[in-house]
Amino acid sequence: MKRTLLTLSLTAILSSSFYSTPSIAALDAVQPQINYTEMTSQRQVVDQLLNDAYQVFKNPSRISHAGFTAKMPSNMEMITSNLLDAYKLEPYRVDLLFSAANAQIYNSNVDRAIELFTQILDVAPDDVDAHSYLVIWQNFKGNKSEVTKHLNALEQLNKGRVADLKKIMSTIDRIVDTPLSNTIKKPAKGNNAIITLGYALNPDGSMNDILIDRLNATLTMAKKNPNTYIVVTGGVPKNHKTEGKLMADWLVKNGIDKSRIIEDNYARSTVENALYSSYALARHDIDHATIISSASHVRRGQALFEVASWQTGPKGITFDTYAANDRPLEELKVPTGGELLGIYRDALRVYGMWSYRSYPLEQR
Repeated sequence: MKRTLLTLSLTAILSSSFYSTPSIAALDAVQPQINYTEMTSQRQVVDQLLNDAYQVFKNPSRISHAGFTAKMPSNMEMITSNLLDAYKLEPYRVDLLFSAANAQIYNSNVDRAIELFTQILDVAPDDVDAHSYLVIWQNFKGNKSEVTKHLNALEQLNKGRVADLKKIMSTIDRIVDTPLSNTIKKPAKGNNAIITLGYALNPDGSMNDILIDRLNATLTMAKKNPNTYIVVTGGVPKNHKTEGKLMADWLVKNGIDKSRIIEDNYARSTVENALYSSYALARHDIDHATIISSASHVRRGQALFEVASWQTGPKGITFDTYAANDRPLEELKVPTGGELLGIYRDALRVYGMWSYRSYPLEQR
């Protein structure tokens, strides 16, 4: 009797006479023509593609030099391929396109990334992030008319985002136009800090010569400016040791009072250097900070710390840099395309735009 009543109830619910139903013409959304068994199988395929992409992303193989550490290009292509295969199965999942586009940015293929960000607008023409990425990367390519087009679209969607993007671009322009320097300057007025960025440790946990070069510059500056705080930041462990800890120990061994040193033993990238250490600057109400890194890296470091400080403060903090001599400064007078790409890419990450947004492949 209960089964009969349940059957009658379901029949009534599905019947057009039971409730008012919109016309078929009004339902313009694409409806999946697939049964639950097939959907489960499709879900498993998508999950496997994303998991495969994540495993490739975690591969420890890197290209590394003093100013830049990157995933292997072949790995980025595999990640992109997996994400786009998943998107074919789930055409509403534009997060997959965002992730694939940013994989191409990491692969230095900006043209391909622009194609994918534009494809997102075919699905969601008012997507603020897609327009934002296109502003930045069309600006990188020098396509001013395209920059204007997407800024105009954003003016109708999110005026605050327009102001932020213009600020990011003008900040990067200013930093890039400022000559590199390896001169130790007098401290600025107010509270000062030195920020020394880490560099990957050797496999045995010892410090690379590039990192020691940064520390020698830090030591000289710290002794000439004895009232400054010193932030040492780097947290990628090797042989159970981190850059931040080893840098702090080295400075103490060479005569710097431990009370001046602030350790960050967690940051795994320049992005995290800026995000984590900016709170130390805020806590100590720092007015001016000098960033020490390799000459090929300091411009990116300054850009990221400036963007991070917009959120954390202190209000009005200023930054400059000291370029350790990994290469002659004259050779680096004009940033390479790869350096500039890294600055723009990571500035967006610090600003809060996630590069990968497709679980389990998620990373700011």
